[in-house]
Amino acid sequence: MVYFEQLKESQDAWEVCAEALAKGIYSDDHVKFFCFQVLEHQIKYRHGGLSPAQQQLIRETLMKWLQLQLMNSQPEKPFIRNKAAQVFALTFVMEYLTHWPKFFYDLLSLVGLNPHGVDVYLRTLMAIDAEVVDRDILHSPEEVRRNTLIKDSMREQVIPSLVESWYQILGTYQQSHPEITCQCLEVVGAYVSWIDLNLIANDRFVNLLLSQMSVEDLREEACECLFEIVNKGMDPTDKTKLVESLCQVLQSAGFFNVEEDVDFLAKFSRLVNGMGQSLVLSWTKLAKGGEVKDAAESLSAIEAKVPLLLQLLVHDDDDISANIVGFCYDYLNVLKQFPLLTDQQKTNVEAIMLAVMKKLTYDEEYNFDNEGEDEAMFVEYRKQLKMLLDRLAQVSPELLLEAVGRVFNNTVQRWQTASFMEVEVAIRLLYMLGEALPASHGAHFSGDTAKTSALQDMMRTLVSSGLSGYQHTSVSLEFFETVVRYDKFFLVEPQHIPNVLMAFLDHRGLRHSSPKVRSRVAYLFSLPSPCVTQENGFPTAGVLIVHGESPAERKQALMRSLEEERQAALADCLSHAVGFASRTSKAFSNKQTVKQCGCSEVYRDCLQTFLPALSCPVQRGSLRSAVRSFLHRMIICLEEEVLPFVPAASEHMLKDCEAKDLQEFIPLISQITAKFKDQVSPFLQQVFMPLVLAIFEVLCRPAEDNDQAAALEKQMLRRSYFTFIQTITSSGMNQVLANQGVENIERVLFTIIQGAVDFPDPIAQKTCFIVLSKLVELWGEKNDTSHFIYKHIVPACFLAPLKPSFDLTDAQTTLSECALTLKMIHLRRGPEFIQYLQQEYLPSLQVSPEITQEVCQVLQQPDAKGPQKTT
Repeated sequence: MVYFEQLKESQDAWEVCAEALAKGIYSDDHVKFFCFQVLEHQIKYRHGGLSPAQQQLIRETLMKWLQLQLMNSQPEKPFIRNKAAQVFALTFVMEYLTHWPKFFYDLLSLVGLNPHGVDVYLRTLMAIDAEVVDRDILHSPEEVRRNTLIKDSMREQVIPSLVESWYQILGTYQQSHPEITCQCLEVVGAYVSWIDLNLIANDRFVNLLLSQMSVEDLREEACECLFEIVNKGMDPTDKTKLVESLCQVLQSAGFFNVEEDVDFLAKFSRLVNGMGQSLVLSWTKLAKGGEVKDAAESLSAIEAKVPLLLQLLVHDDDDISANIVGFCYDYLNVLKQFPLLTDQQKTNVEAIMLAVMKKLTYDEEYNFDNEGEDEAMFVEYRKQLKMLLDRLAQVSPELLLEAVGRVFNNTVQRWQTASFMEVEVAIRLLYMLGEALPASHGAHFSGDTAKTSALQDMMRTLVSSGLSGYQHTSVSLEFFETVVRYDKFFLVEPQHIPNVLMAFLDHRGLRHSSPKVRSRVAYLFSLPSPCVTQENGFPTAGVLIVHGESPAERKQALMRSLEEERQAALADCLSHAVGFASRTSKAFSNKQTVKQCGCSEVYRDCLQTFLPALSCPVQRGSLRSAVRSFLHRMIICLEEEVLPFVPAASEHMLKDCEAKDLQEFIPLISQITAKFKDQVSPFLQQVFMPLVLAIFEVLCRPAEDNDQAAALEKQMLRRSYFTFIQTITSSGMNQVLANQGVENIERVLFTIIQGAVDFPDPIAQKTCFIVLSKLVELWGEKNDTSHFIYKHIVPACFLAPLKPSFDLTDAQTTLSECALTLKMIHLRRGPEFIQYLQQEYLPSLQVSPEITQEVCQVLQQPDAKGPQKTT
């Protein structure tokens, strides 16, 4: 192994490996693989130091190796082909723009339709996608610039030829080599996100893809490919037509009759979800734009998919059901916007309710004693169903209350003979109503008479039915959770307190045979409530453990569990204490009023007490949130006296943080920045990059495709990040950014460019252009900034509105900010900027001289806002 590593580092050993590959000298697979590794190392780390002849040798080696593959009767092992594809891709990235512009033509002319060659060609395309396009891979600013140029060049020169090659491969190998066809479908799905959709979304290509939906070996990959096509941003009317044409063909081919092949249905449900969400997005854009007729057609198309949605939502396989939750959620969001529902829409809502209630039910195979990966996945799936239930409550709270009441009462009446799954989900639905139909401070039993009466009837039935004695842990846990959630019921009907208290204390609760139930009941018993008090909860639990018949090891485990619950309860109490201090401070409007009452020292003491709590290992989220709120108040009440406490608080809050933590922390730092400016400049310069890197790390974390909550959290965090940068630049704190080092400044600036152009979020885009305009105002006259302005900020102003995802009806303010940024560039760079537009940039976009002249004239008018929308 040491010898092989020495070969890698050797200056000329790679040429020996290149010769071995080109001539097929070695038959040992591991030797071949290592030869490619040596070549890969040379290209990745030493390519710039090679002579033209050596670079030519690498190209020739790869082509000769590929030619050998065409003549071999058997292909190389997959791991060798994958490594070869990576080396081809690396060489492509290094040389396509300079020494090897005919890379694809050379490959295609050599491999033709030879299956071994086509296999390597397709693997190479996927490797290029990983190197150039994949957004999950973090690239340096220089790599981002290079990759953008590569994609632009490919679009202009070779993409039509590549698409034609894919079409030929799909048609040729459909029967003889299904594995190659699947590879090709994967390539199409990967590339469709950034190439001209018209090359793929046409009758010729789509009909070929649809035909492969009927081939058993191909249809899963064909589904994935169609999903990527449907997901591509485009005009809402055109998107509706595309989706509808696909649906008509799929329906006529029988795909809407859900079959039993779960592997295929997992892909098909994802495709249906993508089509449904695309239709909802089209309807939203059309409705906002006032295009009534087209919006009505989109809505009709959405509702025509509801029967299929319901078939997939209630499917026995939870993965299939989970894949359609996004469409279901979006459809309910559409209905929420209507003041009145049609009869059919009400029927749809009721059907979705029944489906959600059915799918919330545990399977018989669920292992409550040893919960593993399958059980964890079901818990996550239940969270998605809860989102649907909450949305259903917003669409029609009356229908939901009635449906839950019907299911609950029917089940509880026969609980002695019902399965644990039925009983658990009946109680669970009652529990979930508490969040789906929220009430101020848990006051579910006052106000709306219909709601109050229904909930009170169900709670009375729950505590008086004897259901607390049901012999299953899931039912026991759900019973106690629900009793504590609706603790204010006992203020209305206190006669039930003794029976419920006994359930907590006897074999149904603290003396239950399951340690899981005992532990949870001990915690619930410790919470403040009208019927259970914290004062007697822990002592009672301690006495039961000490005087029980369990062995010493068991008692130790129980006491440890009880202690963990006690710590959690203590942390919860601490959160309440911090919140209480925050609320008392609302009596003061500024520092002067606090000083007049002699309370400054009181609040400083509170800060000294509360900040160490941020290191508490339990209930971290709620503690951080409470302390953040308190600091917001102290900025008003103590002003600069709060500043010594900020660094320590920031250090704690940036440790092991989630998207929500950062999203809530950024407004605190922004408030401090805006209020104290130069006073906090040293602190901001110190905390800036740790905060930015923490944000980058959270944004780069992988998430499931259908995890809407995670996607929304990332979107909101991205907005907060851009707003933070805006606060710094607009508060006269540009030295904070300027003192971060060239590499860090570049990294931040490129995220602003990316936010302005690549993310389809008008709010974030507007903020990014405000930041860019401010940076030009601050630094635009410096000579060392001109390159960045012309190569990145100017293209961003023109390219952002040209993106398919840019919605002109929803982004007029963003368009204005683009124009204002261009005006600011002209203000700082003067005639030089106009000359650059006229002679270099606009001609590179194929803009006619007349429009170029018009744009430049508008920019030079002192009272103009900038270029307007041109048809």
